[in-house]
Amino acid sequence: MTDRVLTIGGPPGSGKSTAGRAVAVELGREFVSAGELFRAEARRRGVTLLELSKLAEADPSIDRTLDDEMIRRANPSRLLDGRVTGPLLRRRGIPTQYVIVTAREQVRYDRLAGRDGGVVDDVARQTAQREASEHDRYHRYYGIDLAAEHPDLLIDSSELSPGEVVRRIVAFAAPPGRA
Repeated sequence: MTDRVLTIGGPPGSGKSTAGRAVAVELGREFVSAGELFRAEARRRGVTLLELSKLAEADPSIDRTLDDEMIRRANPSRLLDGRVTGPLLRRRGIPTQYVIVTAREQVRYDRLAGRDGGVVDDVARQTAQREASEHDRYHRYYGIDLAAEHPDLLIDSSELSPGEVVRRIVAFAAPPGRA
């Protein structure tokens, strides 16, 4: 086991959570997802993800509570899945392996529509709104522009199988002799 926390970020529908779950199993780590925590909070409040994002624009405590929980869980025995988690850990001086999984927009929207149901055009519009809200909040609350962050590993999953994404992350993150 490495002494660094493995984090996976990337936009919705990129495949980061699918890969993260499998990588966590492969490396014997606990999987913790900021997205799952955010979705649970939306369900608790009885609102959609987009509605919770809009609420978070006016109430910084929503993001700060979630992000503080992710930071609290930062430990090399865990894999943390969250768009802003890697940069936040870096800024706190926590040794981090920061991976970004991305994909072309249309691929992401198709994946999200397939996973969550819905019309691709509606999913695209809602996802773009969520991403714009997150971009603004991360910048306002933390001074972070995810587009300017430099990961340790960047994977475009547009043309890759989930298994290939997992193999690349494991090869990067596994201790020598383990990959």
